[in-house]
Amino acid sequence: MSRKKVAEPQPQLRVGELAYDTARAALGVVMATDTAGRYSLRPPRGGVEWDAPYEDVRPATVTDQLRPALTEVNTRSRYGGSPWG
Repeated sequence: MSRKKVAEPQPQLRVGELAYDTARAALGVVMATDTAGRYSLRPPRGGVEWDAPYEDVRPATVTDQLRPALTEVNTRSRYGGSPWG
């Protein structure tokens, strides 16, 4: 009986690209890829890196990029304070 060789997953994004982790609903910058099929991502403004499987990560859309800023503005308008300082 012959065994089929299973293709290793290939990264679709490069280091430095902005990505969206669908499992975490989080925006991140690709910091590294590995042969086990995972990306290392870091929040765009810095912070703790996390790993995510290739299948959970896609290129970030404009909507993904704007969502955190819109959430912050909405929170400030609901609970007081000006979003402009």
